[in-house]
Amino acid sequence: MAASTSTEGGKTLRPAELEIPAVRPVPTRVDTNGTDIDDYFVGPRDMSKHSKWPFFLRMHGSVLPKMILPLCVVSLWSSLITCICEFVYPLKVNSLLLTVLGFVVGMAISFRTSSAYERYTEGRKYWAQLVLVSQNLARTIWVHAPEREGEFAKDDLLAKVSALNLIVAFSRSLMHKIRFEPGIDYDRLRERIDYLDTFAKAAEAHIPKQKEYGKMKAVGEYLGVTFAESNPRKRVKRSKKPLGNLPLEILTHISAYIHSLIDNETLKVPAYQNQAVTSTVLLNEILVGVERVLHTPLPIAYSIAISQITWVYVMMLPFQLWAQLRWVTIPGSIFAAYIILGIAAIGREIENPFGNDVNDLPLEAFCEELEMDLDILMSQPAPVPREFMKRNDNMPLYPLDPSGYNFWSERSKAAIREALMTKTKADMRVRRSINPARPSVAEEKQPGPANEHHVHAA
Repeated sequence: MAASTSTEGGKTLRPAELEIPAVRPVPTRVDTNGTDIDDYFVGPRDMSKHSKWPFFLRMHGSVLPKMILPLCVVSLWSSLITCICEFVYPLKVNSLLLTVLGFVVGMAISFRTSSAYERYTEGRKYWAQLVLVSQNLARTIWVHAPEREGEFAKDDLLAKVSALNLIVAFSRSLMHKIRFEPGIDYDRLRERIDYLDTFAKAAEAHIPKQKEYGKMKAVGEYLGVTFAESNPRKRVKRSKKPLGNLPLEILTHISAYIHSLIDNETLKVPAYQNQAVTSTVLLNEILVGVERVLHTPLPIAYSIAISQITWVYVMMLPFQLWAQLRWVTIPGSIFAAYIILGIAAIGREIENPFGNDVNDLPLEAFCEELEMDLDILMSQPAPVPREFMKRNDNMPLYPLDPSGYNFWSERSKAAIREALMTKTKADMRVRRSINPARPSVAEEKQPGPANEHHVHAA
């Protein structure tokens, strides 16, 4: 992440004076030709896109593709049972079984869904905390560690930019780690950390490359066929050299840089030193936290039992519905299966919020937003209060008086205090939400329809 150009000919430029470059880096997931078919079923959903379709007509984010095969099985099974009941022998089951099994299935699916959504929200909280801590650490380095004068000025500036690049690299490497993508050969990651001596860099040549699978396997993954799904840890397991822990190694380099700032006394205020060190500790805590969410799924015994109970209930539906619905048993069983199996499929999809499913967290977008935020931070030197406070377009007593800073700087301190008191009294009269309008004493004494209305209301 290169710093945005903020100087031209030795003059510092303001944001309003900067021109947009002719060529801008294209974000990772930008579709210039409309929504592609893969965008419906592959990769986290683009949160910036807006759809005017009603929710019950939307396909983007739906689990319907993963429901096609189960619903086909249910339709064939319900058709078979219905035909046997109509033409051979009535296979009826008491509806009491439907009630008992329905209660058990509802409890099981509710437990599965709530557990998966808890993991989803916890993953989002950790990533929000990552953005917060990264912004605080970057601001501490950029503002509270000034560049030294003379020959060290450029070195200090480039070191600060490199440190902020490492903060972005930490978020990128964490995203690839929790997606089981080893190495450093990824967009917007390699260029930032290729100069560091890490285990991931040393093992890059020995990591198997990602295979491009055929159409049949891709269609199988779209439809949720378990036999078509690849082991996400395959490349990690097949590496011939230790991969290390890339986010932790990047965090170690950030800590070493903060230690150098304390040694050369550019970060000399103890409070800022403590804030910088605490930020690195919090980043390490986030690293451990997201790994805990990733590696603590619902126990496999629960998953197997819930799946078995759900399918037993769905397969028993035709036996219990045929006596009352006859041929309507077939569509009725399909609709009931869609509701039950669909909710269960949503729980399975969001159980790992860091993956590449449509409903997973858009980690790429979060990393890009953090990168742009730090670009904005680095675009200008640290603000100097005596420069921006004394601008004449600064109106300290607005909205009482639109005069600028220079006007009030020529007044006495007592006059400024008096104006502040006048501003407070005016605010209390203007803010109707705090002090609603009431009739004055003179209006209350005057007879008339309005006054009579107030009396009757009282």
